[in-house]
Amino acid sequence: MNDIDAIGALQDPVRRRLYEYVAAQGREVGRNEAAEATGVARTLAAHHLDRLAEAGLLDTGSRRLTGRSGPGAGRPAKVYTRARAERVVSLPARDYRTAAELLAEAAEQAGLDAGLCAAARRRGEALRGSAAPCGDLGEAMEILAARGYEPRLEEGAGAVAGAVRMRNCPFHAVAERFPPLVCGMNLALLEGLLGADGPVRARMDARPGECCVVLEASGEASKNNGD
Repeated sequence: MNDIDAIGALQDPVRRRLYEYVAAQGREVGRNEAAEATGVARTLAAHHLDRLAEAGLLDTGSRRLTGRSGPGAGRPAKVYTRARAERVVSLPARDYRTAAELLAEAAEQAGLDAGLCAAARRRGEALRGSAAPCGDLGEAMEILAARGYEPRLEEGAGAVAGAVRMRNCPFHAVAERFPPLVCGMNLALLEGLLGADGPVRARMDARPGECCVVLEASGEASKNNGD
């Protein structure tokens, strides 16, 4: 299925609500959970979830949702997660990714990391305009959500209190090929966008499948950086 057809699968409002719910969780979601969260019958949810998987927008797997194992634990249930593959539609066709990769390759070979980061910081500052540095993590999350980063408060064992991580990297395709260059650019962009001297700090902390930058209140950032 091509990208236009795949994105066209989201025209159905129920299907789109299901996709948005699964995508927002950042984990595997079962049919019952998705149906309850979106207010539709389980059979209808299952139909649309499977159509989304056929379109390449969701990945599927199976696991026991009871948390038990062995006899009596029940059959594994079908679960869904957002697909890692990107879908892009441009009419007429454009190929900005190839241009971005060629420019990144040239910049890396020429050792232009510092110049790229300086340009990214200036762009972030221009996007912020005359606004003061970001006031707190809540405001930072709103700004980054609007730019597609999908921010979330960190949870689980070893989590830093108040740390914000991003499920999505807007530069993912190029960052995979040129991680030091593009991740450094991304950090500089966010420093300019949020304000480097404000109460919110951005620092590098790459994790698989997520944006390479984490946000913290300035006190926590200083503590983690050993200041």
